[in-house]
Amino acid sequence: MSNINLKPHEVGVYAIGGLGEIGKNTYGIEYQNEIIIVDAGIKFPEDDLLGIDYVIPDYSYIVENLNRVKALVITHGHEDHIGGIPFLLKQANVPIYAGPLALALIKGKLEEHGLLRDATLHEINHNTELTFKNLSVTFFRTTHSIPEPLGIVIHTPQGKVVCTGDFKFDFTPVGEPADLHRMAALGESGVLCLLSDSTNAEVPTFTNSEKVVGQSIMKIIEGIDGRIIFASFASNIFRLQQAAEAAVKTGRKIVVFGRSMEKAIINGVELGYIKVPKGTIIDPSEMKNYHASDILIMCTGSQGESMAALARIANGMHRQVTLQPGDTVIFSSSPIPGNTTSVNKLINTIQEAGVEVIHGKINNIHTSGHGGQQEQKLMLRLMKPKFFMPVHGEYRMQKVHAGLAIDIGIPKENIFIMENGDVLALTKDSARMAGKFNAQDVYVDGNRIGEIGAAVLRDRKDLSDDGVVLAVATVDFSSKMILAGPDILSRGFIYMRESGDLIRESQRVLFNAIRIALKNKEASVQTVSGAAINALRPFLYEKTEREPIIIPMILTPDE
Repeated sequence: MSNINLKPHEVGVYAIGGLGEIGKNTYGIEYQNEIIIVDAGIKFPEDDLLGIDYVIPDYSYIVENLNRVKALVITHGHEDHIGGIPFLLKQANVPIYAGPLALALIKGKLEEHGLLRDATLHEINHNTELTFKNLSVTFFRTTHSIPEPLGIVIHTPQGKVVCTGDFKFDFTPVGEPADLHRMAALGESGVLCLLSDSTNAEVPTFTNSEKVVGQSIMKIIEGIDGRIIFASFASNIFRLQQAAEAAVKTGRKIVVFGRSMEKAIINGVELGYIKVPKGTIIDPSEMKNYHASDILIMCTGSQGESMAALARIANGMHRQVTLQPGDTVIFSSSPIPGNTTSVNKLINTIQEAGVEVIHGKINNIHTSGHGGQQEQKLMLRLMKPKFFMPVHGEYRMQKVHAGLAIDIGIPKENIFIMENGDVLALTKDSARMAGKFNAQDVYVDGNRIGEIGAAVLRDRKDLSDDGVVLAVATVDFSSKMILAGPDILSRGFIYMRESGDLIRESQRVLFNAIRIALKNKEASVQTVSGAAINALRPFLYEKTEREPIIIPMILTPDE
Protein backbone atom coordinates (compact mmCIF):
# COMPACT_ATOMS: atom_id res chain seq x y z
CA MET A 1 0.00 0.00 0.00
CA SER A 2 1.29 3.46 -0.81
CA ASN A 3 0.36 6.64 0.99
CA ILE A 4 2.21 9.40 -0.85
CA ASN A 5 1.24 13.06 -1.16
CA LEU A 6 3.69 14.51 -3.68
CA LYS A 7 2.61 17.87 -5.11
CA PRO A 8 2.90 18.36 -8.90
CA HIS A 9 5.89 20.73 -8.64
CA GLU A 10 7.83 18.52 -6.17
CA VAL A 11 10.56 15.98 -6.96
CA GLY A 12 10.17 12.65 -5.15
CA VAL A 13 13.31 10.81 -3.96
CA TYR A 14 13.17 7.39 -2.30
CA ALA A 15 14.77 3.99 -1.86
CA ILE A 16 12.95 0.79 -2.80
CA GLY A 17 15.94 -1.04 -1.30
CA GLY A 18 19.39 -0.07 0.02
CA LEU A 19 18.64 1.84 3.24
CA GLY A 20 19.39 0.31 6.64
CA GLU A 21 21.22 -2.53 4.88
CA ILE A 22 24.12 -3.47 2.63
CA GLY A 23 22.56 -4.68 -0.61
CA LYS A 24 19.40 -4.50 -2.72
CA ASN A 25 20.25 -0.99 -3.89
CA THR A 26 17.23 0.32 -5.82
CA TYR A 27 16.51 4.06 -5.78
CA GLY A 28 13.84 6.18 -7.43
CA ILE A 29 13.67 9.83 -8.51
CA GLU A 30 10.36 11.05 -9.92
CA TYR A 31 8.75 14.23 -11.19
CA GLN A 32 5.13 14.31 -12.35
CA ASN A 33 4.67 11.52 -14.91
CA GLU A 34 8.32 10.39 -15.08
CA ILE A 35 10.32 8.02 -12.85
CA ILE A 36 14.02 7.14 -13.14
CA ILE A 37 15.12 4.01 -11.24
CA VAL A 38 18.79 3.79 -10.24
CA ASP A 39 20.12 0.20 -9.85
CA ALA A 40 18.25 -3.01 -8.98
CA GLY A 41 20.33 -5.10 -6.60
CA ILE A 42 19.93 -8.17 -4.41
CA LYS A 43 21.02 -8.85 -0.86
CA PHE A 44 22.54 -12.14 0.23
CA PRO A 45 20.66 -13.71 3.15
CA GLU A 46 21.90 -13.65 6.74
CA ASP A 47 22.32 -17.00 8.54
CA ASP A 48 18.84 -16.81 10.10
CA LEU A 49 17.12 -16.85 6.68
CA LEU A 50 17.27 -20.61 6.37
CA GLY A 51 17.01 -21.93 2.80
CA ILE A 52 16.70 -18.46 1.25
CA ASP A 53 18.89 -17.82 -1.81
CA TYR A 54 18.46 -14.04 -2.25
CA VAL A 55 16.58 -11.14 -0.76
CA ILE A 56 15.07 -8.63 -3.21
CA PRO A 57 12.90 -5.55 -2.68
CA ASP A 58 9.13 -5.51 -3.10
CA TYR A 59 8.72 -4.09 -6.62
CA SER A 60 5.00 -3.25 -6.18
CA TYR A 61 5.59 0.51 -6.42
CA ILE A 62 7.40 0.11 -9.76
CA VAL A 63 4.73 -2.27 -11.08
CA GLU A 64 1.90 0.08 -10.04
CA ASN A 65 3.65 3.02 -11.77
CA LEU A 66 5.15 1.16 -14.72
CA ASN A 67 3.71 3.59 -17.29
CA ARG A 68 5.74 6.39 -15.64
CA VAL A 69 9.08 4.51 -15.45
CA LYS A 70 11.32 5.89 -18.20
CA ALA A 71 14.59 4.08 -17.42
CA LEU A 72 16.50 1.82 -15.09
CA VAL A 73 20.05 3.25 -15.05
CA ILE A 74 22.90 1.18 -13.64
CA THR A 75 25.90 2.55 -11.72
CA HIS A 76 28.07 -0.61 -12.02
CA GLY A 77 27.99 -4.39 -12.35
CA HIS A 78 28.07 -5.68 -8.76
CA GLU A 79 25.34 -8.07 -7.55
CA ASP A 80 23.98 -5.63 -4.98
CA HIS A 81 23.26 -3.25 -7.90
CA ILE A 82 22.26 -5.56 -10.80
CA GLY A 83 21.34 -8.91 -9.18
CA GLY A 84 17.65 -8.02 -8.86
CA ILE A 85 17.18 -7.17 -12.55
CA PRO A 86 15.83 -10.60 -13.65
CA PHE A 87 13.31 -10.58 -10.79
CA LEU A 88 12.25 -7.01 -11.59
CA LEU A 89 11.88 -7.73 -15.34
CA LYS A 90 9.59 -10.69 -14.61
CA GLN A 91 7.17 -8.16 -13.10
CA ALA A 92 7.98 -4.94 -14.98
CA ASN A 93 9.82 -4.86 -18.31
CA VAL A 94 11.60 -1.52 -17.90
CA PRO A 95 14.28 -0.24 -20.36
CA ILE A 96 17.81 -0.71 -18.98
CA TYR A 97 20.82 1.58 -19.51
CA ALA A 98 24.27 0.33 -18.40
CA GLY A 99 27.99 0.52 -19.24
CA PRO A 100 29.59 -2.22 -21.44
CA LEU A 101 30.77 -4.51 -18.60
CA ALA A 102 27.61 -4.14 -16.50
CA LEU A 103 25.57 -4.77 -19.65
CA ALA A 104 27.54 -7.95 -20.43
CA LEU A 105 26.91 -9.21 -16.89
CA ILE A 106 23.21 -8.29 -17.08
CA LYS A 107 22.85 -10.10 -20.44
CA GLY A 108 24.33 -13.24 -18.84
CA LYS A 109 21.75 -13.08 -16.03
CA LEU A 110 18.82 -12.44 -18.36
CA GLU A 111 19.88 -15.31 -20.62
CA GLU A 112 19.88 -17.69 -17.62
CA HIS A 113 16.34 -16.57 -16.75
CA GLY A 114 15.09 -16.72 -20.35
CA LEU A 115 14.42 -12.97 -20.41
CA LEU A 116 17.06 -11.70 -22.84
CA ARG A 117 14.87 -11.75 -25.98
CA ASP A 118 12.23 -9.39 -24.55
CA ALA A 119 14.56 -7.05 -22.62
CA THR A 120 15.23 -3.49 -23.82
CA LEU A 121 18.97 -2.89 -23.28
CA HIS A 122 21.02 0.24 -24.07
CA GLU A 123 24.80 0.67 -23.71
CA ILE A 124 25.95 3.94 -22.12
CA ASN A 125 29.18 5.57 -20.96
CA HIS A 126 30.17 8.56 -18.85
CA ASN A 127 29.41 10.95 -21.74
CA THR A 128 25.89 9.66 -22.43
CA GLU A 129 22.90 11.97 -21.96
CA LEU A 130 19.35 10.60 -21.72
CA THR A 131 16.57 13.10 -22.32
CA PHE A 132 12.91 12.71 -21.40
CA LYS A 133 10.06 15.24 -21.24
CA ASN A 134 10.82 16.75 -17.79
CA LEU A 135 13.89 14.79 -16.66
CA SER A 136 17.29 14.15 -18.16
CA VAL A 137 20.14 11.93 -16.97
CA THR A 138 23.90 12.44 -17.25
CA PHE A 139 26.82 10.47 -15.82
CA PHE A 140 30.30 10.94 -14.35
CA ARG A 141 33.16 8.50 -13.86
CA THR A 142 34.01 7.36 -10.31
CA THR A 143 36.46 4.77 -8.92
CA HIS A 144 35.39 1.41 -7.48
CA SER A 145 36.60 -2.22 -7.44
CA ILE A 146 35.01 -2.99 -10.82
CA PRO A 147 35.52 -1.19 -14.16
CA GLU A 148 33.17 1.53 -15.43
CA PRO A 149 31.58 2.74 -12.17
CA LEU A 150 29.31 5.69 -12.86
CA GLY A 151 27.81 8.41 -10.74
CA ILE A 152 24.36 9.40 -11.95
CA VAL A 153 22.87 12.89 -12.22
CA ILE A 154 19.10 13.28 -12.63
CA HIS A 155 18.34 16.78 -13.86
CA THR A 156 14.87 17.89 -12.66
CA PRO A 157 13.00 21.22 -12.98
CA GLN A 158 13.83 21.83 -9.29
CA GLY A 159 17.55 20.99 -9.50
CA LYS A 160 20.02 18.12 -9.82
CA VAL A 161 19.73 14.90 -7.80
CA VAL A 162 23.09 13.06 -7.70
CA CYS A 163 23.50 9.33 -6.91
CA THR A 164 27.18 8.53 -6.35
CA GLY A 165 26.87 4.75 -6.70
CA ASP A 166 29.67 2.88 -4.90
CA PHE A 167 32.85 4.95 -4.87
CA LYS A 168 36.22 5.64 -3.39
CA PHE A 169 38.82 8.27 -4.38
CA ASP A 170 41.74 6.23 -5.71
CA PHE A 171 44.33 8.62 -7.13
CA THR A 172 46.40 5.74 -8.57
CA PRO A 173 43.64 3.45 -9.86
CA VAL A 174 44.20 0.41 -12.04
CA GLY A 175 41.46 1.55 -14.47
CA GLU A 176 40.30 5.00 -15.57
CA PRO A 177 40.61 7.79 -12.99
CA ALA A 178 37.53 9.40 -11.46
CA ASP A 179 36.35 12.57 -13.17
CA LEU A 180 37.05 15.01 -10.33
CA HIS A 181 36.60 18.02 -12.62
CA ARG A 182 33.09 16.98 -13.59
CA MET A 183 32.19 16.35 -9.94
CA ALA A 184 33.49 19.77 -8.95
CA ALA A 185 31.62 21.40 -11.86
CA LEU A 186 28.38 19.72 -10.73
CA GLY A 187 28.89 21.12 -7.23
CA GLU A 188 29.72 24.54 -8.63
CA SER A 189 26.54 24.67 -10.70
CA GLY A 190 24.44 23.53 -7.73
CA VAL A 191 23.29 20.10 -6.49
CA LEU A 192 19.82 19.91 -4.97
CA CYS A 193 20.21 16.51 -3.28
CA LEU A 194 23.07 14.01 -2.91
CA LEU A 195 22.53 10.28 -2.35
CA SER A 196 25.95 9.00 -1.29
CA ASP A 197 27.50 5.59 -0.45
CA SER A 198 27.72 5.07 3.35
CA THR A 199 29.37 1.61 3.43
CA ASN A 200 32.69 2.63 5.00
CA ALA A 201 31.37 5.54 7.09
CA GLU A 202 32.91 3.94 10.20
CA VAL A 203 36.40 3.83 8.63
CA PRO A 204 38.20 7.08 9.58
CA THR A 205 40.89 6.99 6.89
CA PHE A 206 41.29 6.91 3.12
CA THR A 207 40.85 3.45 1.57
CA ASN A 208 44.06 1.89 0.20
CA SER A 209 44.72 2.28 -3.52
CA GLU A 210 44.24 -0.75 -5.77
CA LYS A 211 47.82 -0.09 -7.04
CA VAL A 212 49.18 -0.93 -3.56
CA VAL A 213 47.32 -4.25 -3.72
CA GLY A 214 48.78 -4.92 -7.17
CA GLN A 215 52.31 -4.36 -5.89
CA SER A 216 51.68 -6.73 -2.94
CA ILE A 217 50.23 -9.42 -5.22
CA MET A 218 53.27 -9.15 -7.53
CA LYS A 219 55.69 -9.41 -4.57
CA ILE A 220 53.88 -12.43 -3.08
CA ILE A 221 53.53 -14.32 -6.39
CA GLU A 222 57.22 -13.69 -7.23
CA GLY A 223 58.18 -15.32 -3.91
CA ILE A 224 56.15 -18.55 -4.34
CA ASP A 225 57.68 -21.68 -5.86
CA GLY A 226 54.73 -24.11 -6.07
CA ARG A 227 51.31 -23.92 -7.66
CA ILE A 228 49.19 -20.88 -6.78
CA ILE A 229 45.40 -20.89 -6.30
CA PHE A 230 44.14 -17.31 -6.41
CA ALA A 231 40.63 -16.78 -5.02
CA SER A 232 38.84 -13.48 -5.46
CA PHE A 233 35.47 -11.97 -6.33
CA ALA A 234 34.81 -12.77 -9.97
CA SER A 235 33.51 -9.22 -10.43
CA ASN A 236 36.79 -7.64 -9.28
CA ILE A 237 38.22 -7.47 -12.80
CA PHE A 238 41.05 -5.13 -11.76
CA ARG A 239 42.25 -7.66 -9.16
CA LEU A 240 42.12 -10.45 -11.73
CA GLN A 241 44.11 -8.27 -14.16
CA GLN A 242 46.80 -7.66 -11.52
CA ALA A 243 47.04 -11.38 -10.72
CA ALA A 244 47.22 -12.10 -14.47
CA GLU A 245 50.06 -9.56 -14.89
CA ALA A 246 51.97 -11.21 -12.02
CA ALA A 247 51.41 -14.64 -13.62
CA VAL A 248 52.77 -13.40 -16.97
CA LYS A 249 55.78 -11.75 -15.30
CA THR A 250 56.64 -14.97 -13.40
CA GLY A 251 56.10 -17.20 -16.45
CA ARG A 252 52.98 -18.93 -15.22
CA LYS A 253 50.03 -20.21 -17.23
CA ILE A 254 46.54 -19.31 -15.97
CA VAL A 255 43.75 -21.87 -15.46
CA VAL A 256 40.26 -20.65 -14.57
CA PHE A 257 37.68 -22.52 -12.44
CA GLY A 258 34.18 -21.47 -11.40
CA ARG A 259 31.36 -20.45 -13.75
CA SER A 260 31.23 -16.78 -12.70
CA MET A 261 35.05 -16.54 -12.84
CA GLU A 262 35.09 -17.99 -16.38
CA LYS A 263 32.45 -15.43 -17.48
CA ALA A 264 34.38 -12.60 -15.79
CA ILE A 265 37.62 -13.54 -17.58
CA ILE A 266 35.81 -13.81 -20.96
CA ASN A 267 34.12 -10.41 -20.44
CA GLY A 268 37.35 -8.86 -19.11
CA VAL A 269 39.39 -10.04 -22.12
CA GLU A 270 36.68 -9.07 -24.66
CA LEU A 271 36.33 -5.56 -23.19
CA GLY A 272 40.11 -5.07 -22.92
CA TYR A 273 40.36 -4.95 -19.12
CA ILE A 274 42.35 -8.17 -18.86
CA LYS A 275 45.37 -8.07 -21.17
CA VAL A 276 47.55 -11.19 -21.39
CA PRO A 277 49.62 -12.63 -24.25
CA LYS A 278 47.88 -15.28 -26.37
CA GLY A 279 48.32 -18.76 -24.84
CA THR A 280 48.58 -17.49 -21.24
CA ILE A 281 45.12 -18.78 -20.31
CA ILE A 282 45.04 -22.53 -20.86
CA ASP A 283 42.36 -25.21 -20.69
CA PRO A 284 42.25 -27.22 -17.42
CA SER A 285 43.03 -30.39 -19.41
CA GLU A 286 46.44 -28.90 -20.34
CA MET A 287 47.56 -28.49 -16.70
CA LYS A 288 49.18 -31.93 -16.67
CA ASN A 289 51.65 -30.73 -19.31
CA TYR A 290 53.15 -28.15 -16.95
CA HIS A 291 55.11 -28.21 -13.72
CA ALA A 292 53.16 -27.06 -10.62
CA SER A 293 55.36 -23.96 -10.34
CA ASP A 294 54.23 -22.87 -13.84
CA ILE A 295 50.52 -22.72 -12.94
CA LEU A 296 48.27 -20.05 -11.40
CA ILE A 297 44.66 -21.12 -10.85
CA MET A 298 42.04 -18.38 -10.64
CA CYS A 299 38.85 -19.49 -8.93
CA THR A 300 35.68 -18.44 -7.14
CA GLY A 301 34.96 -19.19 -3.49
CA SER A 302 36.83 -16.50 -1.55
CA GLN A 303 33.71 -16.12 0.67
CA GLY A 304 33.73 -19.77 1.76
CA GLU A 305 30.70 -20.68 -0.42
CA SER A 306 30.27 -24.45 -0.13
CA MET A 307 29.55 -25.06 -3.83
CA ALA A 308 32.15 -22.64 -5.26
CA ALA A 309 35.31 -23.95 -6.94
CA LEU A 310 37.70 -23.33 -4.01
CA ALA A 311 35.58 -25.23 -1.46
CA ARG A 312 35.18 -28.15 -3.87
CA ILE A 313 38.96 -28.20 -4.49
CA ALA A 314 39.63 -28.07 -0.71
CA ASN A 315 37.11 -30.84 0.04
CA GLY A 316 38.41 -33.13 -2.71
CA MET A 317 35.14 -32.86 -4.65
CA HIS A 318 36.47 -31.09 -7.75
CA ARG A 319 36.73 -33.26 -10.87
CA GLN A 320 39.83 -31.60 -12.35
CA VAL A 321 42.03 -30.42 -9.48
CA THR A 322 42.89 -31.34 -5.89
CA LEU A 323 45.11 -29.69 -3.31
CA GLN A 324 48.68 -30.95 -3.27
CA PRO A 325 51.70 -30.29 -1.03
CA GLY A 326 53.53 -27.14 -2.11
CA ASP A 327 50.34 -25.33 -3.15
CA THR A 328 49.67 -21.79 -1.91
CA VAL A 329 46.10 -20.45 -1.72
CA ILE A 330 45.75 -16.66 -1.87
CA PHE A 331 42.50 -15.12 -0.60
CA SER A 332 42.38 -11.71 -2.29
CA SER A 333 39.24 -10.56 -0.51
CA SER A 334 37.88 -10.02 2.98
CA PRO A 335 34.80 -11.82 4.33
CA ILE A 336 31.46 -10.10 3.71
CA PRO A 337 29.62 -9.67 7.07
CA GLY A 338 27.98 -13.01 7.85
CA ASN A 339 30.59 -15.06 5.91
CA THR A 340 33.46 -14.95 8.44
CA THR A 341 32.68 -18.40 9.92
CA SER A 342 32.50 -20.16 6.54
CA VAL A 343 35.72 -18.45 5.35
CA ASN A 344 37.59 -19.48 8.53
CA LYS A 345 36.30 -23.04 8.19
CA LEU A 346 37.54 -23.19 4.60
CA ILE A 347 40.97 -21.81 5.58
CA ASN A 348 41.22 -24.51 8.29
CA THR A 349 40.35 -27.24 5.75
CA ILE A 350 43.01 -25.95 3.34
CA GLN A 351 45.69 -25.68 6.02
CA GLU A 352 44.87 -29.16 7.35
CA ALA A 353 45.79 -30.43 3.87
CA GLY A 354 49.29 -29.00 4.43
CA VAL A 355 48.75 -26.09 2.07
CA GLU A 356 49.94 -22.52 2.71
CA VAL A 357 47.26 -19.81 2.97
CA ILE A 358 47.86 -16.09 2.43
CA HIS A 359 44.83 -13.95 3.13
CA GLY A 360 43.25 -10.63 3.89
CA LYS A 361 44.41 -7.12 4.58
CA ILE A 362 47.32 -8.43 6.69
CA ASN A 363 49.28 -8.94 3.49
CA ASN A 364 47.85 -5.89 1.67
CA ILE A 365 46.26 -8.17 -0.93
CA HIS A 366 42.79 -6.75 -0.56
CA THR A 367 41.31 -3.29 -0.31
CA SER A 368 37.75 -2.06 -0.17
CA GLY A 369 35.98 -0.53 -3.14
CA HIS A 370 34.26 1.95 -0.82
CA GLY A 371 35.68 5.22 0.46
CA GLY A 372 36.29 5.91 4.14
CA GLN A 373 35.30 9.08 5.99
CA GLN A 374 37.87 11.31 4.28
CA GLU A 375 36.58 10.30 0.85
CA GLN A 376 32.96 10.73 1.90
CA LYS A 377 33.78 14.24 3.11
CA LEU A 378 35.60 14.95 -0.16
CA MET A 379 32.51 13.88 -2.14
CA LEU A 380 30.32 16.14 0.03
CA ARG A 381 32.75 19.04 -0.46
CA LEU A 382 32.86 18.55 -4.24
CA MET A 383 29.08 18.24 -4.61
CA LYS A 384 28.06 20.89 -2.04
CA PRO A 385 24.47 19.58 -1.94
CA LYS A 386 21.63 21.61 -0.46
CA PHE A 387 20.02 18.39 0.87
CA PHE A 388 21.76 15.14 1.76
CA MET A 389 20.49 11.56 2.00
CA PRO A 390 23.02 8.91 3.12
CA VAL A 391 22.27 5.61 1.32
CA HIS A 392 23.84 2.16 0.84
CA GLY A 393 24.53 1.28 4.46
CA GLU A 394 23.11 -0.01 7.71
CA TYR A 395 21.48 2.57 10.00
CA ARG A 396 24.62 3.20 12.08
CA MET A 397 26.61 3.88 8.87
CA GLN A 398 23.95 6.30 7.59
CA LYS A 399 24.06 8.01 11.01
CA VAL A 400 27.86 8.44 10.95
CA HIS A 401 27.71 9.68 7.33
CA ALA A 402 25.07 12.23 8.36
CA GLY A 403 27.45 13.39 11.13
CA LEU A 404 30.24 13.91 8.53
CA ALA A 405 27.86 16.08 6.48
CA ILE A 406 27.11 18.22 9.57
CA ASP A 407 30.89 18.52 10.18
CA ILE A 408 31.39 20.02 6.72
CA GLY A 409 28.59 22.53 7.18
CA ILE A 410 25.36 21.00 5.85
CA PRO A 411 22.53 22.05 8.22
CA LYS A 412 21.15 19.16 10.29
CA GLU A 413 17.58 19.90 9.12
CA ASN A 414 18.73 19.37 5.48
CA ILE A 415 19.94 15.80 6.15
CA PHE A 416 17.51 12.89 5.85
CA ILE A 417 18.23 9.43 7.27
CA MET A 418 15.42 7.48 5.69
CA GLU A 419 14.05 3.95 5.47
CA ASN A 420 13.11 1.97 2.37
CA GLY A 421 9.75 3.25 1.12
CA ASP A 422 10.02 6.73 2.71
CA VAL A 423 9.45 9.50 0.14
CA LEU A 424 11.34 12.80 0.30
CA ALA A 425 9.62 15.68 -1.52
CA LEU A 426 11.99 18.37 -2.81
CA THR A 427 11.78 21.78 -4.40
CA LYS A 428 14.74 24.08 -5.06
CA ASP A 429 14.39 25.53 -1.54
CA SER A 430 12.33 23.04 0.50
CA ALA A 431 12.34 19.42 1.61
CA ARG A 432 9.72 17.43 3.50
CA MET A 433 8.70 13.84 4.13
CA ALA A 434 5.78 13.03 1.83
CA GLY A 435 4.55 9.63 2.95
CA LYS A 436 5.57 6.01 2.47
CA PHE A 437 4.98 3.00 0.23
CA ASN A 438 5.48 -0.71 0.89
CA ALA A 439 9.12 -1.72 0.50
CA GLN A 440 9.38 -4.96 2.46
CA ASP A 441 11.95 -7.70 1.87
CA VAL A 442 10.92 -10.39 -0.61
CA TYR A 443 12.59 -13.79 -0.29
CA VAL A 444 13.76 -15.87 -3.26
CA ASP A 445 13.87 -19.61 -2.56
CA GLY A 446 14.76 -21.53 -5.72
CA ASN A 447 12.04 -20.72 -8.25
CA ARG A 448 9.71 -19.37 -5.59
CA ILE A 449 9.66 -15.60 -5.28
CA GLY A 450 7.78 -14.01 -2.40
CA GLU A 451 6.02 -17.24 -1.40
CA ILE A 452 8.21 -17.71 1.67
CA GLY A 453 6.97 -15.42 4.43
CA ALA A 454 7.69 -14.90 8.12
CA ALA A 455 5.57 -17.89 9.19
CA VAL A 456 7.53 -20.34 6.99
CA LEU A 457 10.87 -18.91 8.15
CA ARG A 458 9.71 -19.20 11.78
CA ASP A 459 8.85 -22.88 11.17
CA ARG A 460 12.27 -23.44 9.55
CA LYS A 461 13.92 -21.82 12.56
CA ASP A 462 11.90 -23.99 14.96
CA LEU A 463 12.77 -27.08 12.93
CA SER A 464 16.46 -26.20 13.01
CA ASP A 465 16.33 -25.56 16.78
CA ASP A 466 14.03 -28.30 18.08
CA GLY A 467 13.11 -30.64 15.24
CA VAL A 468 9.75 -32.21 14.43
CA VAL A 469 7.54 -34.88 16.05
CA LEU A 470 4.90 -36.79 14.08
CA ALA A 471 2.00 -38.19 16.11
CA VAL A 472 0.21 -40.89 14.08
CA ALA A 473 -3.05 -42.65 15.02
CA THR A 474 -5.88 -44.42 13.20
CA VAL A 475 -9.33 -43.75 14.68
CA ASP A 476 -12.89 -44.78 13.86
CA PHE A 477 -15.21 -41.82 14.48
CA SER A 478 -18.40 -43.94 14.29
CA SER A 479 -17.36 -46.40 17.04
CA LYS A 480 -15.22 -43.72 18.84
CA MET A 481 -12.32 -46.20 18.94
CA ILE A 482 -8.55 -45.86 18.46
CA LEU A 483 -7.80 -48.63 15.97
CA ALA A 484 -4.01 -48.25 15.70
CA GLY A 485 -1.33 -46.25 17.48
CA PRO A 486 -0.74 -43.67 18.57
CA ASP A 487 2.85 -43.85 17.32
CA ILE A 488 5.58 -41.22 17.70
CA LEU A 489 8.16 -40.43 15.01
CA SER A 490 10.94 -37.89 15.62
CA ARG A 491 13.30 -36.05 13.30
CA GLY A 492 15.86 -33.68 14.81
CA PHE A 493 14.22 -33.80 18.26
CA ILE A 494 15.30 -37.00 20.04
CA TYR A 495 17.25 -40.08 19.01
CA MET A 496 14.43 -42.63 19.15
CA ARG A 497 16.55 -45.69 19.92
CA GLU A 498 17.78 -44.12 23.14
CA SER A 499 14.49 -42.50 24.20
CA GLY A 500 12.16 -45.48 24.77
CA ASP A 501 10.76 -44.20 28.08
CA LEU A 502 9.93 -40.74 26.69
CA ILE A 503 8.26 -42.26 23.61
CA ARG A 504 6.13 -44.63 25.72
CA GLU A 505 5.06 -41.80 28.03
CA SER A 506 4.27 -39.60 25.01
CA GLN A 507 2.13 -42.39 23.52
CA ARG A 508 0.22 -42.67 26.80
CA VAL A 509 -0.41 -38.89 26.91
CA LEU A 510 -1.57 -38.98 23.27
CA PHE A 511 -3.82 -42.01 23.81
CA ASN A 512 -5.65 -40.29 26.69
CA ALA A 513 -5.99 -36.99 24.81
CA ILE A 514 -7.40 -38.69 21.67
CA ARG A 515 -9.75 -40.93 23.73
CA ILE A 516 -11.22 -37.89 25.54
CA ALA A 517 -11.52 -35.89 22.28
CA LEU A 518 -13.38 -38.77 20.60
CA LYS A 519 -16.08 -38.72 23.31
CA ASN A 520 -17.26 -35.33 22.04
CA LYS A 521 -20.18 -35.83 19.65
CA GLU A 522 -18.68 -33.09 17.38
CA ALA A 523 -15.37 -35.00 17.16
CA SER A 524 -13.53 -34.62 13.82
CA VAL A 525 -10.01 -35.00 12.42
CA GLN A 526 -9.43 -31.28 13.21
CA THR A 527 -10.59 -31.45 16.86
CA VAL A 528 -8.67 -34.68 17.55
CA SER A 529 -5.53 -33.22 15.90
CA GLY A 530 -5.86 -30.07 18.06
CA ALA A 531 -6.26 -32.18 21.20
CA ALA A 532 -3.13 -34.19 20.32
CA ILE A 533 -1.04 -31.02 19.89
CA ASN A 534 -2.41 -29.37 23.05
CA ALA A 535 -1.59 -32.46 25.14
CA LEU A 536 1.80 -33.30 23.65
CA ARG A 537 3.36 -29.83 23.45
CA PRO A 538 3.38 -29.01 27.23
CA PHE A 539 4.31 -32.62 28.09
CA LEU A 540 7.38 -32.61 25.81
CA TYR A 541 8.43 -29.17 27.01
CA GLU A 542 8.20 -30.30 30.65
CA LYS A 543 10.35 -33.37 29.92
CA THR A 544 12.93 -31.81 27.56
CA GLU A 545 12.57 -27.99 27.75
CA ARG A 546 12.31 -28.01 23.96
CA GLU A 547 9.41 -27.21 21.66
CA PRO A 548 9.50 -29.33 18.50
CA ILE A 549 6.97 -28.73 15.74
CA ILE A 550 4.22 -31.31 16.32
CA ILE A 551 2.46 -32.70 13.25
CA PRO A 552 -0.56 -34.92 14.08
CA MET A 553 -1.61 -37.46 11.43
CA ILE A 554 -5.09 -38.72 12.31
CA LEU A 555 -6.10 -41.44 9.85
CA THR A 556 -9.48 -43.15 9.41
CA PRO A 557 -10.07 -46.80 8.37
CA ASP A 558 -11.00 -45.92 4.77
CA GLU A 559 -7.73 -44.01 4.14
